[in-house]
Formats: sequence, C-alpha cells, structure tokens
Amino acid sequence: MGRIMAIDYGRVRTGLAVTDPVRIIATALTTVETPTLLHYIKDYCAREEVDIFVVGDARHLDGTPSESMQLIEPFVAKLLETFPDKEIARVDERFTSKMAFQTMIDSGLKKKDRRNKGMIDQIAATIMLQTYMNTINNRPI
Repeated sequence: MGRIMAIDYGRVRTGLAVTDPVRIIATALTTVETPTLLHYIKDYCAREEVDIFVVGDARHLDGTPSESMQLIEPFVAKLLETFPDKEIARVDERFTSKMAFQTMIDSGLKKKDRRNKGMIDQIAATIMLQTYMNTINNRPI
C-alpha cells in the first residue's frame, strides 16, 4: 500500500502533505514553488510509493467553481498525464486556509511565525488529507 499525497495548489506556492506508508497519520510535507511542483512530485514518487493524489476542489460557498479552478484543472490534467496509474481524488478545500491559520493560533505560534504562508499551505494540505482519510474510513469529519 502506498502513501496518499494531498496537494493544496496555489498560484505561487503549493502545500503538500502525505500519509505514512500504512495510511494512518497525515503529516505536512513541505511547500514547493508552484512552477517546480511537478518536478518535485516526480522526485518524491521515485523515492516513495504514492498511490493516490488528493487535490483541492476550490469552490465558492454556493458550490460554483472559484477562480482558482482555472489554475487547478490544468494542473490536474498534467498530473493525470504524468501519473496515469495513480488515482486522483478531489476534496472540498473551502475554509482550509482559515482553518490552518486558526490551527497555528491554537498551537501557540507567535504572530511573526503565523505570517509564514508556506506553513499555512502545508497545514491546509494536511487538513485536506485528513478530511479525505476520514471520508474513506467512514469517520466523522
């Protein structure tokens, strides 16, 4: 069984999170500059077995696609083309950045450290991954 990787895709940088090999724990991995994202994922997959990619589904409150989807959809197509043997799952990413920021506050990070947008992206990816894991394991979210 391979890992699951969550991708919080952004215009400038992208947060990544992965599970452990037995898919019990979701952990923040890193933040990658978006232009180098596919290269990073290829390198990671050469070292670690990844079976599923979880990509955010950016929507407005009314369920319509947000402007971010214009960036995400071409990336998902490229991901499918690059990894045709991998499953791609979509997860609602509404509020994940706000939840990530609140997590930073709740964990006691200083104001200066909470300005680290890369950390917010990693935590948002971790939240998306945990949401997906809860869904496939039929656990309440």
